[in-house]
Amino acid sequence: MLAFIAPREIRREFTAAESQHETLAGALANMREVSPDPQLHDLVPFTAGERVFAVFADQVESTAETKVPAPLPHSPPAVLGVVCVRGRMLTVLDPVALVTGEASSWPAALPNIIALSGDEQLAVAARERLDTITIAATDIQSPTLRDDAENPHGVALGIARYGGEEITVLSVAHLFAAAMRRRERRRRRF
Repeated sequence: MLAFIAPREIRREFTAAESQHETLAGALANMREVSPDPQLHDLVPFTAGERVFAVFADQVESTAETKVPAPLPHSPPAVLGVVCVRGRMLTVLDPVALVTGEASSWPAALPNIIALSGDEQLAVAARERLDTITIAATDIQSPTLRDDAENPHGVALGIARYGGEEITVLSVAHLFAAAMRRRERRRRRF
């Protein structure tokens, strides 16, 4: 009788950045696998600040125009407030602050809101919504950031170029963690 001996697994603790990097690298590698029919993705592009961002269309629940967010006290710079869209209370995030760490200025009434699907009940603010585009998965390149400090939570899934524009594709799964990254709690001193 033959006995099968499983190879010994080497375990090591990953830091949050290493884990996110491994996840993103695996996702991008899977997207780049060559197949006879290229995998196409619909993206919902929008502008915020001087940049163009996009999220995958299957991760967008709805859109809304001209909403005034209720501010949240002591919230991180990436959180603009909460709005009600189609009966759901959504936390609105600033995509520029998520990627760069620097909050951009927004009018009191946000021009556009892109409500995202998922349990976290998030939305992103947009100055202008653009028409939905379709691109091949291979057209999304790894983000070329100067260091991991600019994309520590993997919020930028990649960069796509379409119509002469450079579009930063956001990873919806990492938006909440990125918004809360600079949150510092103050301890009460007695």
